[in-house]
Amino acid sequence: MVVTVDEIVDGKGSHRSIGRPIANTRIYLLDEQGKPVPLGVPGEIYIGGPGLARGYLNRPELSAQRFAPDPCRDDPDARLYRTGDIGRFAVDGSLEFLGRRDSQVKIRGFRVEPEEVQAVLAQHPGIAAAAVCVFEDANAGKRLVAYFTGNSDVAGPDALRAFLASRLPEYMVPAAYVALDSLPLTPSGKLDVRALPVPGETAYAVRVYEAPVGTVETAVAQVWSEVLKQEQVGRQDDFFMLGGHSLLGVTMCARLQQMLGVDVGIADLFNYPVLQVFAQAVGRAKHTTLPPVIAVERNGPLALSFSQQRLWLLAQMGEADLTLHMPAGLRLKGRLDMRALQRALDRLVDRHEVLRTTFDLADGVPMQHIGDAGLGFALQEQDLSDRNDAHAELQHLVVDEASTRFDLRAGPLARGRLIRMGAEEHVLLITMHHIVADAWSLEVLVRELGILYRAFTRDREDPLVPLAVQYADYAAWQRRGLAGDAMAIQTEYWQRTLAGAPARIELPCDFPRPALMDPRGGMADLNLDAGLVGELKAFSQRNGATLFVTLLAAWAVVLGRLSGQQELVVGTPVANRSRVELEPLIGFFLNNLALRVDLSGQPTVAELLQRVKQQALEAQQHQDLPFE
Repeated sequence: MVVTVDEIVDGKGSHRSIGRPIANTRIYLLDEQGKPVPLGVPGEIYIGGPGLARGYLNRPELSAQRFAPDPCRDDPDARLYRTGDIGRFAVDGSLEFLGRRDSQVKIRGFRVEPEEVQAVLAQHPGIAAAAVCVFEDANAGKRLVAYFTGNSDVAGPDALRAFLASRLPEYMVPAAYVALDSLPLTPSGKLDVRALPVPGETAYAVRVYEAPVGTVETAVAQVWSEVLKQEQVGRQDDFFMLGGHSLLGVTMCARLQQMLGVDVGIADLFNYPVLQVFAQAVGRAKHTTLPPVIAVERNGPLALSFSQQRLWLLAQMGEADLTLHMPAGLRLKGRLDMRALQRALDRLVDRHEVLRTTFDLADGVPMQHIGDAGLGFALQEQDLSDRNDAHAELQHLVVDEASTRFDLRAGPLARGRLIRMGAEEHVLLITMHHIVADAWSLEVLVRELGILYRAFTRDREDPLVPLAVQYADYAAWQRRGLAGDAMAIQTEYWQRTLAGAPARIELPCDFPRPALMDPRGGMADLNLDAGLVGELKAFSQRNGATLFVTLLAAWAVVLGRLSGQQELVVGTPVANRSRVELEPLIGFFLNNLALRVDLSGQPTVAELLQRVKQQALEAQQHQDLPFE
């Protein structure tokens, strides 16, 4: 089926462009919520128009999966075909093909889009054409392999690896580079992946390795290897060049604290990102005086954490009610073992006390009450497989599930809805109240659900390591740890830092601010292409900053110009899981940091980056004080 056409004049034209829609054909680029994306932003390609087929012959399930109602037409019978291809509209209106929606792969635990790597590789001056694919063998597992045509004299494995390493995280850098006379194509003009050769030994770039020296460097290298999922880490390696970021940095510091008993923080890592120098900072660090998180008695109501206390107060006042819901959705492909799924969800509720916790007053003070094990997970089931409007109804159910209110006193504060779209396609919706979970918790829940489901489908027992502590233990530990001098030091820093800071940013709004906060709002997505992101990362590294610091500085400049203010305060969330014991827990650990940015004195870009970096590092060092 031909739906777009392009004219190539004198052999010139964009290698990505697939032209414009033919007559009586509509092309839409939609996001995951089925909404049109802005110009230049990638989206999934949908096809509409009179030439659209009615569906797949005698395959109603596949028809329901691929054909959807047209959200841009008033005609209730208008439909679109979901291609599974990703594209974007160029400035001239032409459609650029970026790859397949299902081409995302997992390399060493990280999700990677090979097309993103390919786009950056194509920027090398010695490359004429490039393709990045996944190669897998029994020993090394999955690895990215780059195939290219061009000048192999200036585009050898070492040169290409260095080029990509300066623009991409380590886990996105291909392991091998194969030079070809031409890329093999199928009769339809697409890359013939099966015809690509297996990379030989000379295709692999060699990274110079210098072994760690001494017990501290060895210990640091071991933790870096675990956190960054690198087989080998040398003493001259840079944490951020290996794919690290601030969240992984927090995890790494927590593990080092547990292993060596030293008070090392994320600020040390930002100041000394190379292993050898970072290890020296670890060697100079003081021994930690913070007590471990230990289990407390369960003989009565338990105190809330400071973050929970704030959310409880907001809920009592009716403020930001629905904004405190955490909806998530999983699309399940293949035969579903319903018994194993329910058992896995029930086991999660037994494993994590916070998922069976409710909140009520005790002597006028909000306390948490932990329900007994065996309560099970509240899961509704609905079948849409026989409906012609299955996808439209699914969107309705998604909204309904996410907006159904919770009762903090009665519970449950975690629930789900399983929707059957076909014999081998289901959608699992899980919604939790923010008072019992955060974004990190969602990752824990999905990971453990997968492990439990696989075990239970094979009639095996729970393979997960028992939890040493629970969220209620953390809440008690937090209140003990922030008593006395620790609380005073953190409080003094924030009082001094925010003294005289502007209460708000005076942005030019099209409507006056309401007297009371209205939780209704919108979201504006901005996608940066891989090439620009690579350049930003390289720029950040040259200036001794992270990508976060660079983007925060740029955002502050924009806000400063719009408001006319020389000073402003920008809020940013932190995971607040500074101890190893907290990593596998579900719960609301999130804290907010108020970063005060000074734009006065017409600073250079380098000077502004250092100001923002310093503020971010100091805030990280004092992140334990609750925002509340």
